[in-house]
Amino acid sequence: MMKKKRRFYTTGIITVILLAGGLLFLQKEQSEANALDADKLSNTKHITRDSSVEGKTYQETITIAAIGDVLIHDTVFEDARTTDSFDFKPMLAPVKEALMKPDILLANQETILGGIELGLSGYPTFNSPREVGEALMDAGVDIVSTANNHTLDKGEKGIQSSMSYMTEVGLPYVGSFKDDEDKQRLRVLNHSGINIAYLSYTYGTNGIPVPEGKDFLVNLIDKAAMKEEIHRAREVSDVVVMSIHWGNEYQRFPDTIQQELAQFIVDEGVDVVFGHHPHVLQPMEWLKAQDGRQALVIYSLGNFLSGQMWDYKDIGGMASVDIIKQVSPSGMSVELANPSFFPTFVSSKGQRNYKVVPLKQASDFGLENASAKYEEILTHMMDPLNVN
Repeated sequence: MMKKKRRFYTTGIITVILLAGGLLFLQKEQSEANALDADKLSNTKHITRDSSVEGKTYQETITIAAIGDVLIHDTVFEDARTTDSFDFKPMLAPVKEALMKPDILLANQETILGGIELGLSGYPTFNSPREVGEALMDAGVDIVSTANNHTLDKGEKGIQSSMSYMTEVGLPYVGSFKDDEDKQRLRVLNHSGINIAYLSYTYGTNGIPVPEGKDFLVNLIDKAAMKEEIHRAREVSDVVVMSIHWGNEYQRFPDTIQQELAQFIVDEGVDVVFGHHPHVLQPMEWLKAQDGRQALVIYSLGNFLSGQMWDYKDIGGMASVDIIKQVSPSGMSVELANPSFFPTFVSSKGQRNYKVVPLKQASDFGLENASAKYEEILTHMMDPLNVN
């Protein structure tokens, strides 16, 4: 599906071929060299991850990350229009290399991908070209969060159309669901033997009521429901990630409601919180759970790609953290380490030529004092992590 996935699958195919060849060789030579026994077969280069093997210890490290709001205003999709389609890939090209580095990358897909059949639209009720999804996948996005205040902008038909498209192209989504059965199916992504469960909730849907009896269409913040799902997720995963739509628009720091809710979901079992909705960046911090775990909260990842400008609304980025899993005869442990932030800037000229670029190099795309702004944003996002 993506370059990093294709490398994984190719390696797997080669490993299977080599193993098959090795087995045939052993069968052929067994009568002449009985010394080649089962122990020899188990000593291959691909390390077993069976924690039940006495005396075995292994450690795996992966990086998970998230980007903020993909909020496709009409100026953005008009800029992506081609003769007979849309192409958003050039908008992400300047940051594609950075986005491909994490092992699992989440994006907050703020607008539905209902396509031209439903009629494209921007603010206040969005519907975006489906080619947005193609560009995200091409740039390395592995899963999208779909619970937000615009989930029901085009009603049930809109979100169902968007989910059908994502299912068709193989883009996992979480936060809105096709039916009750789909809602009960936890989204657990595995990389290198580490299972990551993804959950997603929103404070509301801009006053648009959820159709009666169809709560599965969007996850609304409800502590009882969140607690139940978090506990289910912990049973089948090593790490639980919550994507959450909350807070006040354009405020650069979290409010007490966000802080209290963050502590609640961390205490219930969430390890990483990726926040969205304010459209500007809000800081990252460590929270200590009741059971002693250390959890990471990013209160808002801001806008990643949108038509909004100025007052920090055109600055976003990618937050990442390492997941270290160790299995030994004494048990299994999971640790979060090395949180980092990669600031980005949405460049445009006259609401045309939209590009998401590294903030550090944004002076090449018309942003004055980009270096100073880069340092300011890193301080804003990262400094709270060092507060004891």
